Amino acid sequence: MSRTIFISNRLPITVRKNEGMLSYEKSIGGLATGLKSYHERSDSIWAGWPGISDEKIDEKEKACIREELEERYQCLPIFLSEVEIDQYYHRFCNKTIWPLFHYFQSKAEYDFGTWEMYKTVNRKFFEAVDPIIGDRDIIWIHDYQLMLLPQMIKEKYPNAQVGFFLHIPFPSFEIFRLLIWREEILRGLLGADLIGFHTYDYVRHFLSSTRRLLGLEHNLNKISYEDRYVQVDVFPMGIDYDSFTKEYDNHIFQKETEKLFEHKKGTKIILSIDRLDYTKGIPERIRAFGRFLLRYPEYREKVRLYLIVAPSRVGVDSYDELRKEITELVSEVNGRYGTISWMPIWFFFQTFTQESLIAFYRHADVLLVTPLRDGMNLIVKEYIAARTDCEGMAVISETAGAASELGEAVIVNANNYFEVAAGIKTALEMPRDEKIARNKMMHKRLKRYNVEFWAGEFLNALSRAVNDSRQIVSEKSIDRDIAEIENAYRNAKKRALFLDYDGTLVGFAPIPEQAKPDDALRKLLSELANDPKNTVVIVSGRDRNILDEWLGDLNLHLIAAHGLWFRKPHEEWIMTVSLGNAWKNSVRHLLDLYTGRMPGSFVEEKDFSLSFHYRQCNPDLIEVKLSEVREALISMTQSMSLGLQEGNKVLEIKDNRANKGYGASLLLQNQNFDFILGAGDDYTDEDLFVSLPKSAVTIKIGPGYTHAGYRIKSWNSMRMLLEKFRELS
Repeated sequence: MSRTIFISNRLPITVRKNEGMLSYEKSIGGLATGLKSYHERSDSIWAGWPGISDEKIDEKEKACIREELEERYQCLPIFLSEVEIDQYYHRFCNKTIWPLFHYFQSKAEYDFGTWEMYKTVNRKFFEAVDPIIGDRDIIWIHDYQLMLLPQMIKEKYPNAQVGFFLHIPFPSFEIFRLLIWREEILRGLLGADLIGFHTYDYVRHFLSSTRRLLGLEHNLNKISYEDRYVQVDVFPMGIDYDSFTKEYDNHIFQKETEKLFEHKKGTKIILSIDRLDYTKGIPERIRAFGRFLLRYPEYREKVRLYLIVAPSRVGVDSYDELRKEITELVSEVNGRYGTISWMPIWFFFQTFTQESLIAFYRHADVLLVTPLRDGMNLIVKEYIAARTDCEGMAVISETAGAASELGEAVIVNANNYFEVAAGIKTALEMPRDEKIARNKMMHKRLKRYNVEFWAGEFLNALSRAVNDSRQIVSEKSIDRDIAEIENAYRNAKKRALFLDYDGTLVGFAPIPEQAKPDDALRKLLSELANDPKNTVVIVSGRDRNILDEWLGDLNLHLIAAHGLWFRKPHEEWIMTVSLGNAWKNSVRHLLDLYTGRMPGSFVEEKDFSLSFHYRQCNPDLIEVKLSEVREALISMTQSMSLGLQEGNKVLEIKDNRANKGYGASLLLQNQNFDFILGAGDDYTDEDLFVSLPKSAVTIKIGPGYTHAGYRIKSWNSMRMLLEKFRELS
């Protein structure tokens, strides 16, 4: 039976040590609240750092913490040293990923040492959870601190259901590409079966980055990756709606409320709540409030801004400077507009209990939430839920993730002080009936899409994504018959191995020179080909001269240009079909026209074909222009004996009579092979699969429709299979 494992940087329990005594404190927050019900009612475990460094506890105390967290809280602590916390969390996570993903690229630091520590700690998390993972467990990983972990888990546990959710924004490709380790981060995330984001914008940015940096296409937000599919989708995080709408009628709550608002005296309250962070736009918000008082003087002495800033990263120079700037701006606004009896801004640099915050919510006429960039921002959802009378109004910046859900609120540009000022005025003056109508719609949405709904929806979507992928991939997985295939190879007296090159034996490379065989591949092919029982055939779309240069000295049969040219080991090339080139000039003129329109594309001329390569083009441009190129070529060649062959990011115009299947069939004539294998990765290899006998072992590299009998994960996996064959020879 499968078990659910939640993994996050921090546990929902914080361990503290005071005067030699250990204490355990439950966390309050969206993630801890959202997963609480699942965690408590199921056979699940939560893994993460307990919040105390190795240096503060000895081995005996660690053992006590493990026992207490496991027995009482179903948690697995992962202990970190102060160096690890500093290098991995404070520096790489918070000084590289955090600013870059929030579009503060000028604040991002790039340090190879902290990157190495990020990898080390992700590996440490994996090693900690490895002993408790079952092959088909459900594993839900959270946030930017653990973006390499999905791949680590999937590589060892391919049948596990791995989900990942990013709680911060995913930036646009133009920003994300600045990250030095961008490909590693993407591949780490793609270890998940389902990747979740707060908004569709983040989904779009992620898909764009995977297309442009890894060349991975997607259909309906489903990425074809190695031997499976990765689903990418939107799951806006909700709140614990009931806890913010219930009545707090106890004495402490009432006393706290009276204390906070005894000076209200009929003024309208504008509320701002954030932790200290440059992404929250707090200085900009103060300036916008000052602009509001300047532009609308009738509101002086009639409104008050409660500015609550929770301390964060105290002692860090940049955050101390931010606090200083905020303090100076508050003093400036209060000094310019305040009177003896009225202070415009009440600044609280402290944390409040949840009950106190709810008291603020219920007395605030307007909530001002204007982050410069925010993944979601649950404060605004909490405020709307807490105003059960539906008479408050939120002013939200369009760069907060919540704005995409709460369109009934007042949406503003956080950088436009005049617009924010006008938004405050709109919220204050909105007719009561309109406010109630808008809030009721938002209440209905927040009640339905609460935090438990969010967690349940994600886990259900993860199950569906895995089942869909398994259904497509497992139908032809080579794993089920691998022992039988190896046995057939071992016992065969005469074997033929037909192997595509690009995408089958090597990864795709935009520059031909980068696709040259490495020493390990040359050695593998040489040893297979030198086995007297083997006939090893490279069946490629590449030009014969390139194959000659790269592999001509080995004991290989070569089929080039999709079956047009054939060469036995160390002999001369022969044409399989008699062709002409009279058509080339007109088609080349058309292709040259489109290379000018599609920067990054180029035309490769072979003996009797032309190839239009577009791997290095902007994917968005490909989406717009490729169908136009395709239609123009089809229209031009439909009256000729030519065909349009589509490969991986290439269109090839060639004679229909020559294909990989035809080239392979020539070699099979009058031969009596008792083991035949064919392997390829794209559309051009389907002709090969169809032409081989039904008894042949045909292998498609990666997912997608195919005539092949089996699938294999990647070109690396194909090499591993050939390595096994070499050992069996």
